[in-house]
Amino acid sequence: MAAPVTRQVSAWVLSPASSDAERGQPLAAAVAELPVLDASGRRLPFGALFRERRAVVVFVRHFLCYVCKEYVEDLAKIPKSVLREADVTLIVIGQSSYHHIEPFCKLTGYSHEIYVDPEREIYKRLGMKRGEEISSSGQSPHIKSSLLSGSLQSLWRAVTGPLFDFQGDPAQQGGTFILGPD
Repeated sequence: MAAPVTRQVSAWVLSPASSDAERGQPLAAAVAELPVLDASGRRLPFGALFRERRAVVVFVRHFLCYVCKEYVEDLAKIPKSVLREADVTLIVIGQSSYHHIEPFCKLTGYSHEIYVDPEREIYKRLGMKRGEEISSSGQSPHIKSSLLSGSLQSLWRAVTGPLFDFQGDPAQQGGTFILGPD
């Protein structure tokens, strides 16, 4: 269970010599109209999340992943005032049912924007991998639990939670993207 993998969007952006109108179009065309769901199950196009301003979009593996939980707990500590000053939105996207959003936010203290992509279409189109073993190049300051204790905590939350399921595909890897109108 590794931390979310950071990928650069440049793989989908045209060369720096491209005009502003062309820059980023392959990425936008591939995912902008795909739906995400909010905590009440309301569908909105993914592109609406970053159409007006830059967004740091963190795709987590699944809401029971202890690594993702601990990472999101640290994201929750980022003051909204800092994000407002930078004109940046912080968004977490999971791949479970929207019913899991509220309990995950309560568990982590996360109060920024959060959505789900239950069919994992955005994950797939952005090239996030499934089932790969990730070797750690060092200890992340975001991860406080050991593999054993974190895994046991995740399992305990799965079997004692009000909605007993694994809250997404456990083999799905995540990623972080910086997206925006430009």
